[in-house]
Amino acid sequence: MKLIAQGAESKLFLEENKIVKDRFRKTYRIGEIDERLRKSRTKREAKVLEKLQGIAFSVPKLIKNNGKDTLEIEFINGKLLKNILNNNNCIKLSKEIGDKVAILHNNGIIHGDLTTSNMIFNKEIFFIDFGLSFFSGKIEDKAVDLHLLKEALESKHSGIWEKCYKSALESYAEKAVDGNDVLKRIKIVEKRGRYKHKKCSENQQTN
Repeated sequence: MKLIAQGAESKLFLEENKIVKDRFRKTYRIGEIDERLRKSRTKREAKVLEKLQGIAFSVPKLIKNNGKDTLEIEFINGKLLKNILNNNNCIKLSKEIGDKVAILHNNGIIHGDLTTSNMIFNKEIFFIDFGLSFFSGKIEDKAVDLHLLKEALESKHSGIWEKCYKSALESYAEKAVDGNDVLKRIKIVEKRGRYKHKKCSENQQTN
């Protein structure tokens, strides 16, 4: 197996035409707690992928779950969206992102890490890395999910992020069951974020 990526929670290995995702042990955690966390997160991610496969959503297929800390997932051969999103294609691709986030939310799934690094383009956009995903129908959770998308776009695509985000939200509002309520809540989430940022800045200035 070839190591192709490593994050805070797991390592990704490429083996033939599949990805092996291994949640490695955190030595700073108590053994029993660490094992329970890895098992529960792996189980939850597998359930999310299975549900999305059941509705023919564009995600890698789950091949195997060892029931503990490892998933085997289909390898999607394509390009990371972060590397191809540009001024010429951003509106079209952002609309597709908005459509697909709406499908996730309509099915009670919060991705938890909506960035263009977690999207692969191969004829269409595939969403990957559901390691932080969870099931929820709460308006707040949906709004935070989209707010994280905004922050990711602003960070990685600074020249085009505004029209990307606007296009994504417009498509989302058309497809999402709670679209209007979610958009209203996003404004509250953003204000909360600005307030926290302001307080942090003030604290740094006084220290």
